[in-house]
Amino acid sequence: MSIGALARRFGLATHVLRHWEAMGLLTPARDAAGRRRYGSADLTRVAVILRAKEAGLSLDTIRTLTGAADPAERRDILRAEAEALRSRIAAAQASLELVECALGCGQEDFTRCAHFRQMVADRIGRHDAIHIPVP
Repeated sequence: MSIGALARRFGLATHVLRHWEAMGLLTPARDAAGRRRYGSADLTRVAVILRAKEAGLSLDTIRTLTGAADPAERRDILRAEAEALRSRIAAAQASLELVECALGCGQEDFTRCAHFRQMVADRIGRHDAIHIPVP
């Protein structure tokens, strides 16, 4: 399969596949004219790269993960990535709670809402009333 056909199959630009090759993520075969030729293993590799990117892994991490021969090393990489993902999820959840608090406030101006003020105070580590300037 040509680079154009592979790119179309996954909805990618050809320069993305060239970049992944330059990073060592892909190693397509070459025909007699030097053109890239992708086989079924390359299709699988592109799918793995895309799924890993969707999971939040960087290209460097994906390269390390796919290049690791030792299963224990791969598990260590995945454990570290899982912990980083848990941290990002927790931060996103806290952000969503703050936004939902502001949206659910009965005050005309959510910065006057006691619950919103308490959430902000909790974030900065204070449990007393805080002053949030009102524009």
